[in-house]
Amino acid sequence: MLDEAEWVQVEPLLSNAIKQIKRYRAEHDVSLAEARRDGYGKDALERYFQITGYRETNADALWHHRLLYYGPPCIKCGKPLRTPQAKLCAECGATVAVPNQG
Repeated sequence: MLDEAEWVQVEPLLSNAIKQIKRYRAEHDVSLAEARRDGYGKDALERYFQITGYRETNADALWHHRLLYYGPPCIKCGKPLRTPQAKLCAECGATVAVPNQG
């Protein structure tokens, strides 16, 4: 997962990859699948590896590796909750304590 400081290093590379695909398709009149084979997201994938040490192979998956989208770690299993508003851990089923609003 990427924190916001890390995300600002990866997101522009992902966005640029999308622009490159659009440009490549327009110039070569090819399908999306064909345009993606030409190294789609390789710069973003490389930066992600430099930051995390994990070699992700799917550039589209990086869009979901932003810590902001997830909740805090579960107090039982330690996995991140699926959303900041989660009331139940999807991994282990533990109930999340809701702070007193009064």
